Amino acid sequence: MTTANAAALLELLRARALSLGVAESLTGGAIAAEIVSVPGASDVFRGGIVAYATPVKHTLLGVDAELLEEHGPVHPEVALQMADGVRRALSVAGFPADVGIATTGIAGPDSPDGQPVGTVHIGVVAPGIKISRMFVFEGDRAAVRQQSVDAALSSALAALRE
Repeated sequence: MTTANAAALLELLRARALSLGVAESLTGGAIAAEIVSVPGASDVFRGGIVAYATPVKHTLLGVDAELLEEHGPVHPEVALQMADGVRRALSVAGFPADVGIATTGIAGPDSPDGQPVGTVHIGVVAPGIKISRMFVFEGDRAAVRQQSVDAALSSALAALRE
């Protein structure tokens, strides 16, 4: 399903002449890898940033430091700010990427802040679109990460189709 969603997302972006950037935390580059597995991805995909460490979410993606301090990195607003920040970070000739997708969450095996393992927030930001979705996935670390990739791609597709 993941590759089909990546292909469908790229087709939709290509049809609308939109560019894409991805900011990943718990998925560690897996979304970007899924996207580039589709031939022709370079038509619309600008790249991805793996902002695994919390401070990098602030320094590279512009996530508000007070938000991170108060709520930690696993929060719906963090996902939104990451998605918006990656658009700016991947600007070309002064133009941000049109669409940003971001993931932040807890893949396990332990939770550093008491939230349930499997808690994931996905943000999608584009002109006129600003959505954050929360999921609580089950399974081991690999399963949570894979479900997060699937959810990120399907969330972006759904947001752009509305």
